[in-house]
Amino acid sequence: MQQRIIAHFDLDAFFVNVALLTQPQYRGQPIIIGGSSTRGVVSTCSYEARAFGVTSGMPMVQATRLCPQAILLNAGHGEYGKYSKLVTDIIAAHAPLFEKASVDEFYLDLTGMDTYYDVLQWTINLRQLIITETKLPISFGLASNKMVAKIATDIAKPNGYLQVQYGMERAFLAPLSVNKIGGVGASTYASLQAMGIHTIGDITKYSVEQLEEKLGKHGTSLWHKAHGTHLRAVTPYHEAKSISSETTFATDTCDVTFLQQQLIRLTEKVLHELRADDKMATSLTLKLRYKGFETTSKQVTITATWHDHDVIPQIKLLLTQLYRKGELVRLIGVKVSNLVLPVQQTNLFVNNQKLNNLYKAIDGVKDTFGKKILQRAGGKAPNN
Repeated sequence: MQQRIIAHFDLDAFFVNVALLTQPQYRGQPIIIGGSSTRGVVSTCSYEARAFGVTSGMPMVQATRLCPQAILLNAGHGEYGKYSKLVTDIIAAHAPLFEKASVDEFYLDLTGMDTYYDVLQWTINLRQLIITETKLPISFGLASNKMVAKIATDIAKPNGYLQVQYGMERAFLAPLSVNKIGGVGASTYASLQAMGIHTIGDITKYSVEQLEEKLGKHGTSLWHKAHGTHLRAVTPYHEAKSISSETTFATDTCDVTFLQQQLIRLTEKVLHELRADDKMATSLTLKLRYKGFETTSKQVTITATWHDHDVIPQIKLLLTQLYRKGELVRLIGVKVSNLVLPVQQTNLFVNNQKLNNLYKAIDGVKDTFGKKILQRAGGKAPNN
């Protein structure tokens, strides 16, 4: 069996560094991307802010208490999706097989390339190309599997790289804290510490059976990971084309209020499907067909989202920009495209988990009782 070679790329403090591209005067200062000082949570922060104890997911009140001199920044609308796509396009043009794990994280399967290239140098060159083209710092880890490569990236940060040679996985992992292993949350970490397990190497002192007895099936997984074994494959990245919905009216209309109502209804429908597919959209398109069958459309880039309240104001703005006042419309449609995997950091000024739970509850009701059971007040169902 051919030895796998996996690279893990991760853009460093992605949202911070995208914001700094247009606000470079704040470079080197403690920066927080997130909500206001009275509500919301930290989406991400600069390494300078992390030195004060600020972390992602921390309430903004606590973060600003730890680092009162922090600067709150945000990039221009749609910039995050733009730069994520730019990096994706660069990787797609060079890597034989890659997986986009999130808006700022990628796995590359380079297995077999060592026959023709010095794989480490090839990966270094790709990293430098990304930095040159985007002006964004990016780190990578190179190893025999996804888990070890990701941990190597974390150690290489910020803006560095690290290779773990095949056969050295266990030695590399042994001195690291056990919570470096993905999936070891606070509860498991506490259980492991109670067992006297503090480093990944400590896990290897136990048998599979002993770990299973204490931790169930998770114990087996931890035993294999501690020995540097991780078999999960790189999933080929295929960008979903789009999700769309449109309606043709029984009677052509120039009633702008009615058109807005239909847009809201169609947008809710499209985003319901988007969440069901576990995707976020970074492009939004409005389509209009006039009485004489002339069809026109307008597309904008948006910050990656699957939330109705993010998209509805944008689609209404597109209608204002595209619609020719007084002309009769026979068809209207909404499309979301350039779909990406969900990422918790995307919405910067609210507690995403609460919103996601809310939309999950709404989707559950719709799936059970029908999509028309819950609708926004501004989006009534068509009469045709």
